[in-house]
Amino acid sequence: MAGFDPAALPELLPVYYRRLFPHGPYGRWLSYGGVKNYFQLREFSFTLRDDVYLRFQSFSSPQELERELQKINPYKIDIGAVYSHRPNQHNTVHLGAFQPQEKELVFDIDMTDYDDVRTCCSSADICSKCWTLMTIAVRIIDRALVEDLGVRHRLWVYSGRRGVHCWVCDDHVRKWSPALRAAAVEYLSLVKGGADTVKKVSLSQPVHPFIRRSVAVVQQYFEQYALLAQDILGSPERWDKVLALLPEELREPLQAEFPRKKDSVQRWELLRARAERERERGRAGHPEWEVMLQLCFPRLDCNVSKGLGHLLKSPFSVHPKTGRISVPLDLQKLDEFDPFSVPTITSLCQELDAAGSDGEQEEGGDTEPKRRMRDYRRTSLAPFVRLLEQFVEGLESARRGERIRRSDLQGDF
Repeated sequence: MAGFDPAALPELLPVYYRRLFPHGPYGRWLSYGGVKNYFQLREFSFTLRDDVYLRFQSFSSPQELERELQKINPYKIDIGAVYSHRPNQHNTVHLGAFQPQEKELVFDIDMTDYDDVRTCCSSADICSKCWTLMTIAVRIIDRALVEDLGVRHRLWVYSGRRGVHCWVCDDHVRKWSPALRAAAVEYLSLVKGGADTVKKVSLSQPVHPFIRRSVAVVQQYFEQYALLAQDILGSPERWDKVLALLPEELREPLQAEFPRKKDSVQRWELLRARAERERERGRAGHPEWEVMLQLCFPRLDCNVSKGLGHLLKSPFSVHPKTGRISVPLDLQKLDEFDPFSVPTITSLCQELDAAGSDGEQEEGGDTEPKRRMRDYRRTSLAPFVRLLEQFVEGLESARRGERIRRSDLQGDF
């Protein structure tokens, strides 16, 4: 992967927005089948060089947005709500009349929120060991969205640095009130308490099916992630943190027995067996599940999901610190996803240069959209653009099916 130098962004971004950014499917996504004024009422915000920040930008069409992107070449793009009035005219509207009306239900999961349970990295740093936490988060939240909350259209996106975002785009969900969004986030939240709270997961009896299914997901990854990669019981200092989460009747005997075991796997097996024995004696509870969930359960930024006015980084935005593109995730290959192999703006421009001589001979009389389509298909961005196209095709197919259903109901054949 080519090295990235943030100082090169002023030269690279014009190439990216002109030849690589997927303007076509991106515009189709945010137009939602041409719902009246939907695109025109959408807020975009741009971060320019030297952290110049432009809010309440809006455009009459995807084509106008494309021209603006190619003109100002933003370092970052954020997407906001669909408003009651055009965002770029918000200063002309009576105070209080300019209000957000609709927005996708979004989730923002950031690795920094797991710093109290990661042993490998902290702050903005990530590695292959802790990235498993993002894989677990996507698995748990996506299953619940589909099976528990009944949504269909979810676009999961790598943030470009240390986290993942989800855009839930079903028609009825985009109309949800802040109260409904808050209820959904509350349903999907389990880890409670700030830095001063030692025990952040306490399960009530009987255990809710959502939690049982979440434990089943965590169990698939727990040994490899927590016991081997993070080695959570590898030393007295580490196992003391885990034992602090257990009831006293388990903690004291384990404190004495852990030094006799050779590694985290053996110590965890002992802990699990002791918890099972306590249940056989009639003590309710799953303390081992509480530990697993505190270490591995998704940690959502609730405010981003609840508020209609919050902005979230756009798919296919360039991360200005890493140079990586904010690309969609393929849920069929989620376990294979490697954030360090995601194309950077530098690597993509080098791929374009390498393919350039072939392309120049073919250019001929091609229109700009056709030429751009061929440009990104020659690069490692192609499979990620295809994921966006497939997502948009799913939205469009659902809309066609809904129109046919309504037509049949009205007897309008």
